[in-house]
Amino acid sequence: MTPIEHPLQSPQQSDSDSSLHLPKIRQQDRKSPLSSLANLPYRRSNASLSSLFASTSSLSNITASSSGTVTPPAGVVNGSVFSPGPSPGGVRSPSPAPLAATDESKALILQAFVPHVGVLPSQDCEELLRHKGINGGLLELLRPFGERIEGRVVIRDSTGSSRPWDDYGIRFTGVKDGLEEPVFEPRKSAEGRQGQPANPADLIPEYKPARLRTGGNIAQIDELVERHLAYADQQPVSSGTDYMNYKEASVSQKSPTTSQFHTLFLRRLLSGLPLNPHETFSHPVALVIAISSRNPAPIEELRNLYSSSNQGENRLPPWVNNEYLRYYVLIHDEDYDDIKRSTTLFEQMKRHFGLHCHLLRLRSTQCLPSDDDSLRLPICQWMSAGEELAEIYTRENLEDDEDPTPHIFESDAANIRSFVREMVTQSIIPGMERVSATWNDQVASRRRGLSGRFTSLTKRWTPFSSRSATNPLSGGGVGGGNTNFDALQGFYRPDTPEAIMRKLADYAVMLRDFRLAASVYEILAQDFKNDKAWRAYAAACEMAAVATLLSTGNAPLSARTRVESVDQMIENAYYTYHTRSLEKYAALRTLVVGAELLRGKGGSALDDAARWLSRGLEDRLVGQTGHALLVERIAVCYSAREGVGRLRSGERRRKAAFWHTLASDAWLRLDKPSQAEKRLADAMTLYGINEENAPPLAFREMQRFLEELRQSLRERLGQGVSQGEGDEAILVEQVQEESEQVDQRTRRQSLSIAAPSQSFDPLGAAPLSPTSPVLERPDPKAEGFE
Repeated sequence: MTPIEHPLQSPQQSDSDSSLHLPKIRQQDRKSPLSSLANLPYRRSNASLSSLFASTSSLSNITASSSGTVTPPAGVVNGSVFSPGPSPGGVRSPSPAPLAATDESKALILQAFVPHVGVLPSQDCEELLRHKGINGGLLELLRPFGERIEGRVVIRDSTGSSRPWDDYGIRFTGVKDGLEEPVFEPRKSAEGRQGQPANPADLIPEYKPARLRTGGNIAQIDELVERHLAYADQQPVSSGTDYMNYKEASVSQKSPTTSQFHTLFLRRLLSGLPLNPHETFSHPVALVIAISSRNPAPIEELRNLYSSSNQGENRLPPWVNNEYLRYYVLIHDEDYDDIKRSTTLFEQMKRHFGLHCHLLRLRSTQCLPSDDDSLRLPICQWMSAGEELAEIYTRENLEDDEDPTPHIFESDAANIRSFVREMVTQSIIPGMERVSATWNDQVASRRRGLSGRFTSLTKRWTPFSSRSATNPLSGGGVGGGNTNFDALQGFYRPDTPEAIMRKLADYAVMLRDFRLAASVYEILAQDFKNDKAWRAYAAACEMAAVATLLSTGNAPLSARTRVESVDQMIENAYYTYHTRSLEKYAALRTLVVGAELLRGKGGSALDDAARWLSRGLEDRLVGQTGHALLVERIAVCYSAREGVGRLRSGERRRKAAFWHTLASDAWLRLDKPSQAEKRLADAMTLYGINEENAPPLAFREMQRFLEELRQSLRERLGQGVSQGEGDEAILVEQVQEESEQVDQRTRRQSLSIAAPSQSFDPLGAAPLSPTSPVLERPDPKAEGFE
């Protein structure tokens, strides 16, 4: 059997002539002239969209450096999947993933469960920032700088030992982010007063509504990954590799163990955690109350904002503990206000509100890209899928190709970083450590003792209870029963022991004290099960398994611990989410996060990781794109399983090849031949039939299926082949003409070719149907949105 020919054949440079010559193309392997555009240097025609697709784009490094975002080092994040790898004809071994590669998913999960900090600015503060060019106000300005704290953050655990972390961060959120469902309703009328069509500029929102920042919508995640895949198909050149160095890069580059699309899928799955009563990760740990130096009555304004968050319109639901840190910020206008007056006002603020205050110095003048010290505002990496889809749709319909991302001065960026670090290291982390120690001593320690176990037994088997409703540590039954769970409203009050312990366990995860978190989650799981609080029970089981896997670090997990503890917790959480509570998003999150952490343990845990992912496929928790990603991930899990001894006992080579074949078929059905070709190459490598004169497989049906896949790929990649033989001048001329047509066509429309389906509006209002017909993108002038 002949090996698969790579569709992107690179031109060669002759030693005797410096001109470029196209390679000789055989009649049966001749590709479309448009397919050879992949070898030409790519010229970005829409810098605005390129910055949004930077996480999965081959131009991510270039875009990140120009935008000011942080690009992970090569040792942490694998190279882009679009980097030119070895041709399928040459052997590309899907070798087992080393521990350094599996740490990427673990680091992503650690960065997902971080403290959430609300932002409540005054009206004058918002006006100052709008004058500065930040339409989203203070929240838009602070969000990117909270995702990664500069320098090391030292955290002390429950045993008193301290440990520094280099990748710590927080999430800045709106006051009521996460409460609304992530659906989008278009405006009822897009016409003017006299029946005239509305101005398209009026249809573009000035800032994103709060509901856009709510995650947890699987259809939107699936659609977003599809858009990234479609955009990637339009990028023929990888970052850091030019037209002349293609073959050298192909030989030296290895196959990535983690797909950038799966990383995007996992990140968006954990972005924008909804605000709910059965877990407190999205509950605010602190609230930033900000005013500007322009305010005529600053102290009174700060008190009004505090009252609004405590008892007024910005008060959160009753199942959210309202006793969190308030951090007061005075924004000084460097261009027009007096620093002496602002300093005097800041000292007055500290006398009234304590030491949790900060003076943030910003320039109110709008920064232009042409300024010497200008810096593009970094793009938020932890935005929800709906928010990113809305941003993509907005930029697709802009008449101007310029990037609308605002710019700020470097001095402003330095002051914001200093503010965020000071707030986290001097106020938020010490405050969380202090309340965690108090809750652990006063509530959790009693629950672990003999009296706590006796109370649990009497709560489970005895219909009598003498709890006092006035003592928050002893609880108080709802409706006179022996439980603190309010079955009518579906939550525990924030002052009950169960709610306090749940907050303690979540704080322990945020502070990365996983041993304490695992022990508290296990106690809570039994209490929630006795109270028949099923959502709270499923959430406790889910995080008990996650905390147990994280507590062991990179050390392997014993089979007994995994079977008796982790697998049982994941099973209970998934069954309760999926069957009892009908929480599809939470069930998918349980399987994906658990499988990623099990994959990092190696050995037989890889089989469990593949089993949990296949469980999600059986229950159809994801759409078509998510299905292909999970199938590909199962193949990666089996590929990483190493054998023992000379006979390689325990190796899952045939299973890995089988799932790679299924992944290739799934990508081909989605019209993604480039992804399908990579998976087919891995499958043929594992089957050992990628070389010339290789013996056929013993299973003839699989051999036939592989040949059919290979033939389908050849037909898909070789569509529109010209029938001429060796007329290279005509071929070059056709390539140039098609290149100009593609460039002109992509200047005024999105590079993403994924059109929304009939049941999926441009911002994801309706759920995505896997069988929906693909329609053309609607005219933006005919549809309005908030």
